[in-house]
Amino acid sequence: MVKNNRLIAQMDELAPIIREHIARGKSVRISPKGVSMLPMIRQGKDTVTLSPIPEKMRKYDLPLYQREDGKYVLHRIVAVENGYTCIGDNQFVYEKGIKHAQMIAVVTSFTRGKKEYSVTNIFYKMYCRFWHRSRALRHFWRRGIGKLRRIFKIKKGAGNARI
Repeated sequence: MVKNNRLIAQMDELAPIIREHIARGKSVRISPKGVSMLPMIRQGKDTVTLSPIPEKMRKYDLPLYQREDGKYVLHRIVAVENGYTCIGDNQFVYEKGIKHAQMIAVVTSFTRGKKEYSVTNIFYKMYCRFWHRSRALRHFWRRGIGKLRRIFKIKKGAGNARI
């Protein structure tokens, strides 16, 4: 389907086209769907440029890969040992054992608004390191402190029954 001069398609339909272009050494630009890479990639607003994968992927690379169950995922590599360990920027569960053969392409830039950001940009690299290293603190805040705040609010207003 074409909407606002953009091709709208499911990843299952796009994957063969992406694979073909990548095999020819070309880049492909897509607009990812989902919230797992927030705040870096926003669904329906940002695009990513996918390029051929290097022989060896590195920590903080952002590959498009296909899971064993057939789903396509765009997550960040956070460890390289016995395969790759990947996780979305907005997630807290690591996906271990991703094989190089599952990789389809790697993000080389992303576009927000009219500005394009390269993954070689120093600020992008700083963001990757900060966001990954702050994961435990963010997880603690979301799970631990967040629950305490909700409990505190309930106790604070407990005298006022709401129906």
